[in-house]
Formats: sequence, structure tokens, C-alpha cells
Amino acid sequence: MAARWWLWCVSATVAVALLLVYGVPSASAQRKKEMVLSEKVSQLMEWTNKRPVIRMNGDKFRRLVKAPPRNYSVIVMFTALQLHRQCVVCKQADEEFQILANSWRYSSAFTNRIFFAMVDFDEGSDVFQMLNMNSAPTFINFPAKGKPKRGDTYELQVRGFSAEQIARWIADRTDVNIRVIRPPNYAGPLMLGLLLAVIGGLVYLRRSNMEFLFNKTGWAFAALCFVLAMTSGQMWNHIRGPPYAHKNPHTGHVHLVEAALLLVNVCGWYWTRCIILQLDALYFQI
Repeated sequence: MAARWWLWCVSATVAVALLLVYGVPSASAQRKKEMVLSEKVSQLMEWTNKRPVIRMNGDKFRRLVKAPPRNYSVIVMFTALQLHRQCVVCKQADEEFQILANSWRYSSAFTNRIFFAMVDFDEGSDVFQMLNMNSAPTFINFPAKGKPKRGDTYELQVRGFSAEQIARWIADRTDVNIRVIRPPNYAGPLMLGLLLAVIGGLVYLRRSNMEFLFNKTGWAFAALCFVLAMTSGQMWNHIRGPPYAHKNPHTGHVHLVEAALLLVNVCGWYWTRCIILQLDALYFQI
């Protein structure tokens, strides 16, 4: 009986010792991990509130994007915006990226699930070397768990760099839907006002002779231009914002004109318009 009691005491002592040795540090490590994650999220939120696109150098990128723990995704634009780089596309892509980030930052659905950042080559050339990257601009999604996969690199040559196209790609990779809200463009209303002023001036100058308003040829020409604009496909491209070309996900080949004609792209529309113009020219020659 005494032997059994002694054996039970020894077993209990060993169990308590193992719990103290392995259990307490494990809980401490978990708390430390949560504290580090909370600090990282707080830092990113603070920067995002100041500027929707966070500028990062090598240290910030390694600490906030590459190093665990991380429960958020980061959409990073790798670019070269300095004037001596002479990257015109980088400037245009940056404008679209800023519009997208602002749309997300000031939307009602904004959360800390996703952040937008950029790494300029002149501020983080070590990051470009670490990722073996030799072109810009490039967009990469760094997911909350694991490493970026092939689909996490945005296909800029195929989709273009419009904010709407990047938003669709982000929705595919992160399940976060962003409604792109562009700043108001006053060029259209100004041009419309100028046109109305010119028309009003012409009507005023020719107020004594208004026969030109009943000119059938003029109205027919205006109607023909309107019909061609509405049926040419350009209006569809303007509304839907299709990609310039399509890429086969299985072979990786880029199709300027989709073979089955099930998908519409901008390049295919250009080819179609060229063919129609050639046929029209032949018809009118005959």
C-alpha cells in the first residue's frame, strides 16, 4: 500500500513538473504572439488612417508583411516612381492604386482584414532582390496564411492596371469586395457647358433664320454618329471595363481575340471595328 502511494506521489510530481516546464512557457509564448500581432495591426491601422497606401522600406516589409504572426492580407505594389526612372506606367498604375486604396479606406465595409502598401525601388531595393523581381509595376497579394501562390501575382499585361480590374482580382484572392469610387471629373460637365454655350451662341446669331434646325441632312448625320457610337462596342467597353486580352488559365497563352467569341475584350473590339470599316469602305466604293 505504501509502495502504491509512493508511486502515485512520484507520478503526480513528474506531471506537475512537466506542466510547469512546458505548459507555462507555451501559454506565455501564445500571449506574446498575440501581443505582437496586436501591435502590428495597430501600427498598420494608424498608418492607414493617415495614408491609405502605406509606404514601406525593407525593414517595414520584412516585419509587417513577411514575418509571422499575421492575420491580415497585404496588397503590395512594387514600383519605381522617381523621376530619373522614367517609368510612365508606374505613375499611371500608382494613380489607380491610390483610387482603389482610398475607396477601401473610406468605405463602410472597411476592416483590418486587408491593407494596401507600396515599395519603391529606390526605398527598398533589397526587397526587390529578395523577391527576385526585375520589373515594375507589380502587384502581389501576401495572404494572411502561408506564402503567396502563383495567382497572388497580378497579371498586369493581361488585365491592365485599372482600379476596377485590380478590385476584381482582390475579390478573387481575399473575398473582400471593394467598390471603386473615383473622384469627380469636371472635364465632362465643362465640355458640355461649353458645347451648349456654342450652340446657344449660334442660335442667337442666326435667330432671324432658323431653317438650319430643320435640315434633314444635319439631323441624319447626327443620328448616324449616335447609332455608330452606341453599336460600335466602345460604349460596352466603357461601361463594363473588360480586359485588353484574355489569358488561358491552363496553357498560359494570351489571346488577343477570344477563339470561341464567348468573352469580349478591348483588343477584339479593335479588330472587329477595323474589319467593319474595311467592309464599309468596300461597300461605298461599289
